Amino acid sequence: MKRSGTADLPLHGGRVPTWLAERMTRLGTLIVEHVIASYGPSEFLTRLSDPFWFQALGCVMGMDWHSSGITTSVMGALKRGLNPRTAELGICICGGRGRHSQRTPDELRAFSSNVGLDGNALARISRLTARVDNNAIGDGFQLYLHSFALSVSGEWAVVQQGMNPASHLARRYHWHSAAVRDFTSNPHTAILGQQQGIILNLVDSQAVRARQALLDIAKAPVDAALTDFRKLTMPTHHDVRPQDVDLKRLGAVLAVAHERDLRDFASLLLVEGLGPRTLQSLALIAEVVHGAPSRFSDPARFSFAHGGKDGHPFPVPLKTYDESIGVLRRALDAVRLDHTEKLEGFRRLDQLTRAVENQRQPLADFAAAVSHERAISPSLDGRTVFDDHAPRPQKKSAPGPEQLSLF
Repeated sequence: MKRSGTADLPLHGGRVPTWLAERMTRLGTLIVEHVIASYGPSEFLTRLSDPFWFQALGCVMGMDWHSSGITTSVMGALKRGLNPRTAELGICICGGRGRHSQRTPDELRAFSSNVGLDGNALARISRLTARVDNNAIGDGFQLYLHSFALSVSGEWAVVQQGMNPASHLARRYHWHSAAVRDFTSNPHTAILGQQQGIILNLVDSQAVRARQALLDIAKAPVDAALTDFRKLTMPTHHDVRPQDVDLKRLGAVLAVAHERDLRDFASLLLVEGLGPRTLQSLALIAEVVHGAPSRFSDPARFSFAHGGKDGHPFPVPLKTYDESIGVLRRALDAVRLDHTEKLEGFRRLDQLTRAVENQRQPLADFAAAVSHERAISPSLDGRTVFDDHAPRPQKKSAPGPEQLSLF
């Protein structure tokens, strides 16, 4: 196994409101179902171990695009949505934040006893990954979240997060069983975080003599630190800015959703008549399901699917969110009846968006796109956490997409 990546995120307080948490559970589960239906459980675990894909998933689900809370909320939503359907989907999520993390070994043993895996071996892996990231790397981060995703075949991915109160940062660590072969020599696939200067890394392949010295002293195995592979560092500013987004990729999504000819064709791919705003969200969801790893270098772009609970880049459009959930659900229901055209439609939608990006290379007008989203927010039942304690604004009629220049 190997650590697959890390991410550094600004520490944020607050909570996820019920109206968003419930939708995150439904949407996150549906996205995972689409990944599994298209590529299998192993591919989902591979993606979960990629810090960039994980961040994009959280953004498309409407969480704050860069805060530490994205880790807790996404893993919590997936655990609530996937675990009741383990027999069907072949995936179980164990552990969680705080006291829930301490239950991980027992949950792993219980799951393993039902599917014929070695629960004690998996519990040992859980403890090792936590000890490596909490004790063997002197980077100042103390773990407070440990989630273990496991398939019925025994493949697994670990997502855990530590806190550094002095720097006001959280660091998320990703592990994947398919990549790790030696727990004490370069076990990580990636670490996400800001540069903290020189740190103690006892699991680096060049630290053999240092590890041996500690072994001689401690008379026990050393769970050591890690070589960085995929590292994601999120900025500290709270708002989404043009430099956080690949404007050519965003421009292609907006073109497919809002230009009449492209919009009609994109809607046809999904075999149902869809409005431009829903198509915009679905194009980004399709990329999360079908996109290659290189497509997630700017995870903030995926917040243009359903906004963010703090209002950045715009409030969460509840009507669009619910329509996205409905389209994804209907596609999976159709597959059960051997009607695969809707499921394939998402793959073709992603291909169409990339073709527009490559052939036409439209650049999004970032300010116009954000302004448009905020203008139509009342008509889409846009909501933030700040609305929970304030009078809801009256809805206004939304301008049509033809009236706006988003490129």
